[in-house]
Amino acid sequence: MLDLRFVTENIDFVRDALSKRSGRYPIEEIAVLNDERKSLIKETESKKAQKNTVSDQIAALKRQKSDASEMIENMKVLGGEIKELDARLSVVQSRLEELLFAVPNITAPYVPEGKDDKDNKEIRKFSVPKAFSFAPKPHWDLGESLGIFDWPRAAKISGARFTVYKGAGARLERAVYNFMLDAHTENGYTEIFPPYMVNRDSMFGTGQLPKFEEDMFHVENTNYFLIPTAEVPVTNLHRNEVLSESELPVKYCAYTACFRAEAGSAGRDTRGLIRQHQFNKVELVKFSHPENSFDELESLTNDAEKILQTLGIPYRVVLLCTGDTGFSSCMTYDIEVWMPSYNRYVEISSCSNFGDFQARRANIKFRGENGKTSFVHTLNGSGLAVGRTTAAILENFQNENGSISIPKALQKYTGFDIIK
Repeated sequence: MLDLRFVTENIDFVRDALSKRSGRYPIEEIAVLNDERKSLIKETESKKAQKNTVSDQIAALKRQKSDASEMIENMKVLGGEIKELDARLSVVQSRLEELLFAVPNITAPYVPEGKDDKDNKEIRKFSVPKAFSFAPKPHWDLGESLGIFDWPRAAKISGARFTVYKGAGARLERAVYNFMLDAHTENGYTEIFPPYMVNRDSMFGTGQLPKFEEDMFHVENTNYFLIPTAEVPVTNLHRNEVLSESELPVKYCAYTACFRAEAGSAGRDTRGLIRQHQFNKVELVKFSHPENSFDELESLTNDAEKILQTLGIPYRVVLLCTGDTGFSSCMTYDIEVWMPSYNRYVEISSCSNFGDFQARRANIKFRGENGKTSFVHTLNGSGLAVGRTTAAILENFQNENGSISIPKALQKYTGFDIIK
């Protein structure tokens, strides 16, 4: 979340910065409520100081065996006024926090201004999409004809937007995330295998709650949510902790299943592996010194790109505009993989710098050499979405006879070089 003092002392800057994002935000109401909060605090402290002074006077009168009944009655009235002020302050404070929690991060100066994904800026491309001598099939048709996906039985046991992987399909999916984890741990990330359920505090810490609760799977009659991404449990590893400056950057990678309700996305990529309620993903998470976080974003994005480079799958990197940047992020690169049947690039990773936005919510700090503590900057990115990588392999390495050639880097994990 944003720092309240920063917002109220830089109201014009914050208002202008948020006007470039999608949505409208209650900055004016926050400023008014903060003034009311400060006024209530001042009045309350004044009355409490008065009460303390008179209480000392009453004690002195009692020691002298003098009559203090009138002063005692006045203090009862004053005590009631203080109680009423405390109640009003609690309401104002609660409303102020509620409004502040609904305000997104401020985007970095490097982020291009724009309304939606049409205004995103292409940064670079890798490789040229293959020119097929035949009409390439979508991955869901390829998977069904090869017997490696069973959509009807997935629908029977769960419903729409679920997948049953079979045989070589299950082996390929497992090979993909094992390959990713090995690549990232060799590159200095510490592997984490976290729980798939987290509590409400964890969801709040990374910004999923309260704004995006409808997109989450809440476990009924519990305080638990199924994780939408490993970003949530891994970032919260250090919630309410103070790291040492010498530790930074801390780099983690994690494989998990992910669960998303995908509320409001009916009709968008509902076939195949692109938009599922349950999917696999390898996530990269960093805790960085504030001075280095944008350099760390570049290296994190490069680390995710290396997976596609090694597999030989064409992709591009785009810098999201202000209107398309996520709620908690101040700057995001999307990596988009080429999908032949779509004849376009499809997102396979978002790599973001959150600045201190998440760290404020989760209270994650570091202690400098001078002994002072400051909030870390948090970063994360998919390294990569596993199901979408599997889909990209099927489509980009398909052959005219319907078989799939396996990229060389995966063959030691799959144990085979072709699916036919």
